[in-house]
Amino acid sequence: MEFIDTLIKQIDDIVWGVPLIVLILACGITLSFKIRFVQFRKLGKGFRYMMHDDDSGSGDVSSFAALCTALSATVGTGNIVGVATAVTTGGAGALFWMEIAALFGMATKYAEGLLAIKYRTVDRNGNILGGPFYYIENGMGKKWRWLAKAFALFGVFAGLLGIGTFTQINGITSAVKGFFDPDSLNTVNILGNDYSVCVIIAGIVMTVLAALVLIGGLKSISKFAQVVVPTMIILYVVSCLIVLITHISAIPGAIVEIFESAFGLRPIAGGIAGISVVILSSQKGIARGIFSNEAGLGSAPIAASAAKTNEPVRQGLVSMIGTFIDTIIVCTMTGLVIVISGSHTKGLEGVAVTADAFANGLPLPGQIPSFVLMVCLAVFAFTTILGWNYYSERCLAYLLGGHKLHAVIYRWIYIAAIFIGPYLTVEAVWNIADIFNGLMALPNIAALVMLSDVVRDETKEYFARTGD
Repeated sequence: MEFIDTLIKQIDDIVWGVPLIVLILACGITLSFKIRFVQFRKLGKGFRYMMHDDDSGSGDVSSFAALCTALSATVGTGNIVGVATAVTTGGAGALFWMEIAALFGMATKYAEGLLAIKYRTVDRNGNILGGPFYYIENGMGKKWRWLAKAFALFGVFAGLLGIGTFTQINGITSAVKGFFDPDSLNTVNILGNDYSVCVIIAGIVMTVLAALVLIGGLKSISKFAQVVVPTMIILYVVSCLIVLITHISAIPGAIVEIFESAFGLRPIAGGIAGISVVILSSQKGIARGIFSNEAGLGSAPIAASAAKTNEPVRQGLVSMIGTFIDTIIVCTMTGLVIVISGSHTKGLEGVAVTADAFANGLPLPGQIPSFVLMVCLAVFAFTTILGWNYYSERCLAYLLGGHKLHAVIYRWIYIAAIFIGPYLTVEAVWNIADIFNGLMALPNIAALVMLSDVVRDETKEYFARTGD
């Protein structure tokens, strides 16, 4: 098992090496200049479009529902466990690089949403089909269909073996165990390993609940997301705000630590300092940032393509709001809470880092802080499981032709992956997710760069026509 974990980590280090980090940042920077930094200039308009539907548009769900579906897949363990993992392994500076990636990632997400609407298609049954595979095939031409299929293949595995199942259920069960059985006093031996009874029960309960919701498809998921996602984001943000307000005097010191670590001025784990810190911090920060907000992955445009609008730019503006909410707001607050508490330097792992930060930061008695975190993490991760099932099913449909039997079989395989997720090691789970995220990003980033002139021209035409 140790050999497998080591091998997975080596592959992760190769996939998420300097070349991919530079490629993702370069894509966001290039798009930012081509669209004249729309992500900053039109941020307010994006929020307004998010709350007001395009009445003349065609699609399966409202723009708000499409955004909530996308957020249901992005606001998850990446915001709670992912941030903790980033600052633990890459130092507090990882948070800085996560923010930088997000600011340019908003331009990337804008382009993804725009292209998703522009190149979406309707099948013979009247179903709207869209996402990177369609803007690759329809925008770049049939000769690039192999690239679209590569994206779809990586998307299936990302949903099944990474971001959609293992990391989410592992985060949920770890949080439940940390609250109900932190010392593993009640265990069951399975295949030679001892697991807390809480892990087993939580895993079974979440698997059953996921199976019940997944049967309903996209509309069932979007209805669930529209109610649950905004409510839980508000609860989580308020909890973080309470910590920050009650420890406001510590915020300047935390910000200094973040910047010093980001630029190699402060050593991290193992005494690593200098340029090595910068490389490790940027690698972990960008990787976890992409895991969290999925800008560049190509997943969000699958949901965006179903939005009721005929204006590609409009949906692009709504789509970029997801990155702003996910990383600039939620991840930033998580990171600050962890750095202020110093929990990233205590040798803890995964959700235990954030749990320790909340326990020390929230001015609430007893186990209430841990309970609040457990509930937020469980709901966030559960909605991510649902959202990524939809994403990976659409990838599978593109590969195999969209037969209902394929979808049914895949859903049961997906549910099985949820069931076994709690029994994998935390490090292996996150490394597997990173690998498939990186592989999934490659064909999508290539398409965004090659279609960047289309994004630029659509943006110019829309704002000239609307007078904005």
